[in-house]
Amino acid sequence: MAEAIFEVFRGDREGGQPATYRVPIAPGMVVLDALHHIQAHQAPDLAVRWNCKAGKCGSCSAEVNGRPRLTCKTRMDALPLDKPITVQPMKAFPVIKDLVTDVSWNYRVNKKIPPFEPRPGTDWKIYQEDVDRAQEFRKCIECFLCQDVCHVLREHEEMEQFAGPRFFVRVAALEMHPLDSKSRTRMLKEELGIGLCNITKCCTEVCPEEIHITDNAIIPLKERVVDEFYDPVLMLVRKIRGEK
Repeated sequence: MAEAIFEVFRGDREGGQPATYRVPIAPGMVVLDALHHIQAHQAPDLAVRWNCKAGKCGSCSAEVNGRPRLTCKTRMDALPLDKPITVQPMKAFPVIKDLVTDVSWNYRVNKKIPPFEPRPGTDWKIYQEDVDRAQEFRKCIECFLCQDVCHVLREHEEMEQFAGPRFFVRVAALEMHPLDSKSRTRMLKEELGIGLCNITKCCTEVCPEEIHITDNAIIPLKERVVDEFYDPVLMLVRKIRGEK
């Protein structure tokens, strides 16, 4: 039976190093299967977060050969088996143990965003194209791979100034809902830091749900911020009214 060599990070927030394991390869196997084999036969204390094993819970996020992926959707036959397969925790978040990271910061950001707020006396009718536009963003499974690959969070650690692509997707789902009455544009500019995004599309590339994060969420939200705060006519109107 064919084997693959895995180099899996072992450690915690104090530090760690890769440990080497040999895993037999079976047809249809994914990386999460290999991690389970390691747990069952070689390292029962290996910490791995997972739940559905169907690519819908977002729990099993890790970095396989340096790329943020869902381990349950990363097929072994799609990886080069002639050299070791590296599996590491997401780099944008603190390590708890082995492949498990502390993603609680994301939920603190989520609490800042005002929820859906319909207009008083709303007629609950909506065009299908409006449903389709907002529905794309609701496919997000909160795997946080887009957060992990974002250089503003991963390399510059701007956690206090920047919400990250996952939450621009959430804001887009609310702002583009035709029955929502709440404006979150000032929050995007002043609290969520959308101006720090330089639209490299790295978040779109790793999204397992194939959400067009950059083109359909971030860029339209940036345009709303520009229209509201940098349009010269609106700036003049606000100045005349004494508004900030």
